[in-house]
Amino acid sequence: MFGNYAGFILASYGVTAATILVLILWVLLDGRKQTKILAQLHERGVHRRSERTKAATHS
Repeated sequence: MFGNYAGFILASYGVTAATILVLILWVLLDGRKQTKILAQLHERGVHRRSERTKAATHS
């Protein structure tokens, strides 16, 4: 099917798939971490500036 280059082609696909999976996992884990950090900051009373401007414009 791939001829003499089958090993190279299949290895390239494997490395690409593994890289994409690692990146997806990294993004998901980092998203959880950032959500926890934001929740901790919110508990300490630190709020985003964008929340303040929304509240000020809707009053």
